[in-house]
Amino acid sequence: MTNNTLFNGSIDFTIGVAELGQLPAPDMPEIAFAGRSNVGKSSLINALTGRKALARTSHTPGRTQQLNYFNVKDLFYLVDMPGYGYAKVSKSQKASWDRLIKDYLRGRPSLRAVLLLIDSRHGLKEIDQTLMKMLDEAAVSYRVVFTKTDKVKSQELSSRREKTLATLKKHAAAFPGIIETSSHKSRGLDELQEIIATLVA
Repeated sequence: MTNNTLFNGSIDFTIGVAELGQLPAPDMPEIAFAGRSNVGKSSLINALTGRKALARTSHTPGRTQQLNYFNVKDLFYLVDMPGYGYAKVSKSQKASWDRLIKDYLRGRPSLRAVLLLIDSRHGLKEIDQTLMKMLDEAAVSYRVVFTKTDKVKSQELSSRREKTLATLKKHAAAFPGIIETSSHKSRGLDELQEIIATLVA
């Protein structure tokens, strides 16, 4: 459990958006969570908000199939995006999700920032950098969040941290730092909450 009060109070699922026409009015700030399938996105959202099942967790890639909007105390929206790099879905379904993600990121005026989740066991992949380039081009600010840091030896984590920080310097819209988290160990959750509070203020 974290000490920050940001997520104390009502957090309600609002809508699952499968196409842009379903987006809610852009009348509140939005913080989007993006990352490869099985990066631990749903687990982190649940840990961050102190809920056990706000976001559905699954070992099956592609479980989150739309932009899931959660209203946090009528202050801002937390947006759980479809994982990318998924297997076991049709090419047409993958193309549909990719198009939704691209259109959302390029044209959402209320989107304050994207939290880009990276599995600390694997580091940045080419597909992550593809999304980073897209965010750069759309001038959408983003911050890298390492997940599952409890499953990585400190030396490996240090090496991936250095490589990632060096890469971030090459991306215009990237914040030059990394938030290191573990949903299982509640690591980094306070820091992440404080950052979100600043972004939506």
